[in-house]
Amino acid sequence: MSARFASAIGLGLALASGAAFAQHGDDPSGLHVDPAHTRHTHQHNPDHATDDDPARFHTTRTSRVDLPLPNEEDAFFFVIFGDRTGGPDEGISVLKDAVRDTNLLEPDFVITVGDLIDGYNQTPEWMEQMREYKGVMNELICPWFPVAGNHDVYWRGDGRPTGEHEQNYEMHFGPLWYAFEHKNSWFIVLYTDEGNPETGEKNFRKPESQRMSPEQFSWLQDMLGKAEDVDHVFLFVHHPRWLGGGYGSDWDRVHELLVEAGNVAAVFAGHIHRMRYDPKDGIEYVTLATVGGVQRHTVPEAGWLHHFNTVTVRQDQVAMGGIPVGQMLDVREITGALADEAARLAEASPDVYPTIELDRDGSASGVIRVSLENTSSRDVDATVVPDSGDSRWTWSPDHDHGLVPAGASREFLFRVNRQGDPLDSSFRPLDVVVHQDMLAPSRRYAIPDVRVEVPLLLDLVAPARPAVEHALVVDGGHARVPSAALELPDGPMTIECWMRGDELSGRTGLVTKTENSDYGIFVSDGQPSFSIFLGNAYATASRDQRVLQPGRWHHVAGVYDGNEVRLYVDGELLASKMANGARRTNRLPLIIGGDVGRRGEANSLFQGQIDGVRISSVARYEGAFFTPERRLASDDQTVLLLNMDGAIGKWLFDESTARATPTMTGAARVAPADE
Repeated sequence: MSARFASAIGLGLALASGAAFAQHGDDPSGLHVDPAHTRHTHQHNPDHATDDDPARFHTTRTSRVDLPLPNEEDAFFFVIFGDRTGGPDEGISVLKDAVRDTNLLEPDFVITVGDLIDGYNQTPEWMEQMREYKGVMNELICPWFPVAGNHDVYWRGDGRPTGEHEQNYEMHFGPLWYAFEHKNSWFIVLYTDEGNPETGEKNFRKPESQRMSPEQFSWLQDMLGKAEDVDHVFLFVHHPRWLGGGYGSDWDRVHELLVEAGNVAAVFAGHIHRMRYDPKDGIEYVTLATVGGVQRHTVPEAGWLHHFNTVTVRQDQVAMGGIPVGQMLDVREITGALADEAARLAEASPDVYPTIELDRDGSASGVIRVSLENTSSRDVDATVVPDSGDSRWTWSPDHDHGLVPAGASREFLFRVNRQGDPLDSSFRPLDVVVHQDMLAPSRRYAIPDVRVEVPLLLDLVAPARPAVEHALVVDGGHARVPSAALELPDGPMTIECWMRGDELSGRTGLVTKTENSDYGIFVSDGQPSFSIFLGNAYATASRDQRVLQPGRWHHVAGVYDGNEVRLYVDGELLASKMANGARRTNRLPLIIGGDVGRRGEANSLFQGQIDGVRISSVARYEGAFFTPERRLASDDQTVLLLNMDGAIGKWLFDESTARATPTMTGAARVAPADE
């Protein structure tokens, strides 16, 4: 063991070739490095020289691991890896790619921001994952330095020791907090999972467990004092506590300490698996996404991706870049505002209109307009392409491309035609696919493609009423009505249907268009509710008790008369609320058999049968009681009426004058209704 660790631990142990043990092969604990991870011999890329000067390494923690330091030169750069946690297969392969890319760059050293292994286990599994991680990292041709994350120290199962996996971590990775010097800069690694100082509970969701201990805080003060004359100080933690929320406000006192030091350049963290740049008081707070960790890829080029950062350090300048798969990202550009704008673009859906009418022979001709709104503060470069799995559709032009200025909208026009052919099972709808690039100074941020179905008016002749009542059966599926087909004016309205639930548990949508706007009926846990967005908030009439019974038909109706919102079940008024205001609308489809999500997807699905779905532009019911009709009829105020008498392919029959084209999705079908 090196002198710096011998002095810290106070033990007279000396481990031969400690640096090689810790970073480049087996260590004295008996760890074995997989031959597949052994170092390749490089004639032009030898391992970087290291230094063992005890005066450059500082910690009050004990560890058997020897962390070699890089030799000091003038200007230099280093690399930072984000979270690897996310599964041994995909995660470790991404880490291998990052190591290979980093070796091409030959930085002075690599440092992590924690969550090196999956963890949340006991010692045998922990040791296996530790060997796997170090086996890959030891292929680096430069020194590397770890940071402890919650996955690296949290214990699950019986026999939990004091400190959980802290002892394992310090034996095999290094001290929980430490600092080292390099080229007139200091690098300070902090530990953000010390736990509740009173109970010892480790929980990153509880502010009381996210406090820095007096010991570590005092040590940090001491390190900043020792580094007062250097050019730059960099800190590395796992949890970005400065974001607040579940982290509480304990970081405020740490931040004050860093500002007072005067030479703290940046603080780096991970954990949230997305990039953020949040500078404050002259200190650059940078949060990294992942290097193999679980990744949602919400908007990859706006910070939800696998990447590593580079930091180039000179006496009077610090440069940063993010590299995903060989590309550079400007981490200073990925502000919270930019990422949020990109996410909103990804969640938005273009407006496609008007409805295209198909004749009974299946022919169609018309012009569609695709209205694309740019809600961001940056220009968007957009490409719109019609598409269909039915070769009988044709369109001109074959695509359209144009710039949508920040905060503006643009229309894309296409002439579409379909040759006459029967509307049989081979019929497919016409879609438009929208690709957008949000333009920023350093790059184009590609927004995930959005596919929207062109609203169609099929000249379908409703079948004769069947001898037995039919219903829409949903069990993992649903039906949807395009928003453009629902011409419901602002003002009084009624939404109603018959329903028979197989089971009524959990959050359950019945007939909804609700997404911070519009209206819908829910039957969660058998408790019915009707909501409509008026002015700046939802007005909801609900009964907070189970009144809907599984296996029984119920008529449920929501009514808004311009001054009051009412909920009826089986003709009985169950709840009412005085409310008024303009209805906030959206372009999302009406979901029958679930709730609608931000991108038009269905969730909170209903399981059972639905019949007689009717939406009206009038308040149809008033008073305390009425007798609901088992079969609903259409009139001049009917916006939508689905009696579920039959279907052609995936299309249901709308008996209103609007003749909308509802479609069934997933495990949804029309079948005889249960009694």
